[in-house]
Amino acid sequence: MMKKLLCILLMLTLTMTAAFALAEEAEGDLLSRIQAKGEMVVATEGTWAPWTYHNEANELVGFDVEVARMVGEKLGVAVTFVECPWDSIFAGIDARRYDTAANGVDITEERALKYDFATPYGYNRTALIVRGDNADITSFEDLAGRKTVNSLGSTYMEIAESYGAIVTGVDSLDETLQMVLIGRAEATLNAELSFNDFVKARPDANLKAVALSEDATCIAFPVRKGEDSATFLAALNQAIEELAAEGELGRLSMDYFGIDITQQPTK
Repeated sequence: MMKKLLCILLMLTLTMTAAFALAEEAEGDLLSRIQAKGEMVVATEGTWAPWTYHNEANELVGFDVEVARMVGEKLGVAVTFVECPWDSIFAGIDARRYDTAANGVDITEERALKYDFATPYGYNRTALIVRGDNADITSFEDLAGRKTVNSLGSTYMEIAESYGAIVTGVDSLDETLQMVLIGRAEATLNAELSFNDFVKARPDANLKAVALSEDATCIAFPVRKGEDSATFLAALNQAIEELAAEGELGRLSMDYFGIDITQQPTK
């Protein structure tokens, strides 16, 4: 009796699995599903100015946010943003809760093993930030054995660890800078452009950038690997290339950063 029941359960499981597979196949690839819904779901933090943040009217704005909206227009779909902590973004893409992310996502070798990336729409250097009275840390090499603080799962956390830093993870840029200010951490790494924006808003803050990375990272939309996502990736590439040719990416960059970060920097 027990064996018969197990066989029935196994058959039901196989039937349901096949049904789900057929249903997904019928829906088409990722781009087809996005266009059928009329919606592209994009993950973002909403706490990282000027890339993604809330203005005085509590509206979600920022360079990444505006680029994603313009890409959505090119694809003929609405863009729905889901705000979440940085360390939840890629898990959400893996679980198919989000189609992509707009959050200054760097292309790294490790991420490229798991995700495909669209054509870069920005370039950014990493700044090493310490208190204004810190004379002990002047280069990335000085981070060995030092206490740093960074967003959980971020590229900046990985860079700090690669130099031997003892890293504490938090959720936002403001938290990292506050911990350096009060002395709970000796340094933090973050986007040069984000720190510049912070300094403009808080010129009295006792913080300074003591070093910048030689190379700029590429900022791009991440997409799950696989044939299911290939046409979506191609559509993203086309949209970004058209926006660049039309001068829209450069215009947005000037609005948010005061400089054009959409061109590959020359050494």
